[in-house]
Amino acid sequence: MLALRSTAVAVARRARTAASRLPTATARTLPKAAAAVALSTRREYASAASDSFSTRSTVVQLLSNIGSKREVQQYLSHFSSVSSQQFAVIKVGGAIITEHLESLTSALAFLNHVGLFPVVVHGAGPQLNKLLEDAGVEPQFEEGIRVTDGKTLAVARKLFLEENLKLVEKLEEMGVRARPITSGVFGAEYLDKDKYNLVGKINKVDKGPIEAAINAGCLPILTSMAETPEGQVLNVNADVAAGELARELQPLKIVYLSEKGGLFNADTNEKISAINLDEEYDYLMSQWWCRYGTRLKIKETKQLLDSLPRTSSVAIIHPADLQKELFTDTGAGTLIRRGNKLNTSSSISQFEDIEKLKEVLVRDREGLDARATVDRYVDGLKNREFKAYFDEPMDALAIVLPPSAETSLANLATFTITKSGWLTNVADNVFAAIKKDHAKLVWTVKEDDENLTWFFDKAEGSLSKDGEVMFWYGIENGDEVKELMTEFTKHGRAMLGDANLEARLHRAARAASGMSASMKQASPQLQQARAFSTSARRPASTTFRTTPRFAFPSSSRGYATTTNPNPPFGNKNSSNTQPAKVALIGARGYTGQALISLLNSHPNMDLRHVSSRELAGQKLKGYEKRDITYENLTAEDVRRMEEKGEIDCWVMALPNGVCKPFVDAVDQGKGPQNSVIVDLSADYRFDNKWTYGLPELVNRSDIAKATRIANPGCYATAAQLGLAPLVPFLGGQPTVFGVSGYSGAGTKPSPKNDVENLANNIIPYSLTDHIHEREISSQLGVEVAFVPHVAMWFQGIHHTISIPLKDQMTSRDIRQLYQERYAGERLVKVIGESPSVKAISGKHGVEIGGFGVHSSGKRVVVCATIDNLLKGAATQCLQNMNLALGFAEYEGIPLD
Repeated sequence: MLALRSTAVAVARRARTAASRLPTATARTLPKAAAAVALSTRREYASAASDSFSTRSTVVQLLSNIGSKREVQQYLSHFSSVSSQQFAVIKVGGAIITEHLESLTSALAFLNHVGLFPVVVHGAGPQLNKLLEDAGVEPQFEEGIRVTDGKTLAVARKLFLEENLKLVEKLEEMGVRARPITSGVFGAEYLDKDKYNLVGKINKVDKGPIEAAINAGCLPILTSMAETPEGQVLNVNADVAAGELARELQPLKIVYLSEKGGLFNADTNEKISAINLDEEYDYLMSQWWCRYGTRLKIKETKQLLDSLPRTSSVAIIHPADLQKELFTDTGAGTLIRRGNKLNTSSSISQFEDIEKLKEVLVRDREGLDARATVDRYVDGLKNREFKAYFDEPMDALAIVLPPSAETSLANLATFTITKSGWLTNVADNVFAAIKKDHAKLVWTVKEDDENLTWFFDKAEGSLSKDGEVMFWYGIENGDEVKELMTEFTKHGRAMLGDANLEARLHRAARAASGMSASMKQASPQLQQARAFSTSARRPASTTFRTTPRFAFPSSSRGYATTTNPNPPFGNKNSSNTQPAKVALIGARGYTGQALISLLNSHPNMDLRHVSSRELAGQKLKGYEKRDITYENLTAEDVRRMEEKGEIDCWVMALPNGVCKPFVDAVDQGKGPQNSVIVDLSADYRFDNKWTYGLPELVNRSDIAKATRIANPGCYATAAQLGLAPLVPFLGGQPTVFGVSGYSGAGTKPSPKNDVENLANNIIPYSLTDHIHEREISSQLGVEVAFVPHVAMWFQGIHHTISIPLKDQMTSRDIRQLYQERYAGERLVKVIGESPSVKAISGKHGVEIGGFGVHSSGKRVVVCATIDNLLKGAATQCLQNMNLALGFAEYEGIPLD
């Protein structure tokens, strides 16, 4: 029915098909073309309304310009295989409606023209912030959730209705029927009335209004408002609403439209094409670059997908690229799926069910004698070396024969994948596992294989002969390539011998059925159950090459991670599982005691030695893993211990200017374990040979690779975190007014830690040129004025930071900068109000808030608090130790 109504739009698009074939522009010009043609062809609507088949065919033809016709038809078949409400839930942010309404509605129109009914949920956050600001209402957020009072809710509800109507009317203009659904779907209770006021937690989803809209031929367009049983309207985050809706509808796709168009790897600045959660989640969570919004989105997506069928997936995409994401193998944004974990076997006896193995090998194979051939093939594998790769349900199975005395190349002997295997992305997972195990590989494929481009993407070279294509990767020697090509030219796939199952099946089929030579040509060499290209993300059609090629550019979905199977102890690309032996030099001070407490609860840190001249001979208290007695280690003791490899990590918790002899001793010892030093003093913070260890601002991979780490100062840590997001917007020199509790003055008696002297008092000191002033300025790359003070409380620091701005900014703009910059940082909390020392004392993070903007709009005051003994010293030290020693960054750190 919907296709009938949209025929005229599609018919008019036929004239633009040729222009849209331009490969580099097609994906982004399609939405604009859709809108323009829809608006110009309204008059043709009535006469074309009976041609529904033509409509679908025309749109398929048009979509084929961004991918192969096979891709589009197979995706359409998949999306049409479920009930209309189970195709997709699409979450639309407010910024998309404001900035990309044309692209959004054109993309939705395209889906509608082929009979698909996405369920759309939208928000209006940016618009709401602007309206509230204009009304003189300062937006308030707690832990990223908007505090919603009655006035805010009234503004929000009116705005949501307006934005909903704007989207519906725009779709109607394009010939697409749409129905606004602004209530009746989401039931809720108060999330925390005292804390967030009129904010809801969804506890019920009624899909009746959605089903009614779709049955009437309308796209359902929902707002993210919910109601209590008593009828009270509550505000709900649109991402949360989309997730709860997905849990109820269990769609194939959950799409988050984003201006960024996907998630990005902060290490390479490249878009993450695909994430397979079962294989990659733990690894991703351990990576330094998986932080801010990326970490949060991956975590939330896992929680969502864990509650949905494995066929469901999440896509994060720009609206202009929605068609390419949904209807091509390459996609355009970030695809996140649960995936499947892989198993391997190296002998037939390791398979629990031999009959199931045979059924997998014979499925969809041609020939009357296929089962007998597979039986003989499996018997043959009992006496030869091989490695099989497969997922638990065996939707994908590959058998690889290792290099032999005659060749250094491994041979991909068979590769069979079902529709379900493609849907769960197992094909790419299997090949990645093969490539990890085999540096060199060769295989052959029939030239007419419909998945030929997928194999091209996996190969570094290829050669075509008589309807067959030989692929390889890992061959760098020119003579070896030449020899391989010569063998293939002479013998074709026969060069691989009887180890190739497809060749044997092909011969058996010919013998059993008397196949003609022409039929022989049509038989696929690497036969697969008909490959359904929905989520395996195989590359889009490319020009077939008959000449050798090297380093063929990748066009398929890549992996978010690469695993180093054997990382060196001090260079961590994956988590370490061996306890690290730690020595603490300078354990008497407050920081040393705080670090000992953290190490005591760390599952992988083994404190072996503590050194303190004043406490030598006394038993260490507060550490329960082993009995330790304080020592008075000399530099020579340290050199000897390092030489013997007794310590993996040395922590220097000494006053400024004292630790150099111990550092030199470690350098001289040059132990086999390449031990790590973390220095808590200021001695090496300005030494380029050392890595500055502030994980939230420094490239975490640098810390993970480092063996010499300078732990930042307490004042400097909070000041840098409080300033960093605004550095690009500075209009002058910032001033930091810092006040610390007296524990920052150390244990050595002085006026600055004399409680009587501090009573009813605050003491300024080092009014200019404090070491932290230099540290803050050198790390941020701008001149910063810093004035420290000490007060009568014990621990905790408060910074009041006055920041001149080069352009006018609002409090909302600035707070959003900070929220985006520190999203996903587990030890940085951005709040609306000014943070207090009382709230941060004993906590392991930093709180940043205030964001008071001067009436000129060109100066802001930001406040930051930190516990000087924890995140200002010991906690940050443990972060750096974890990164450098290969443990998860927050291991052993209590997270509030």
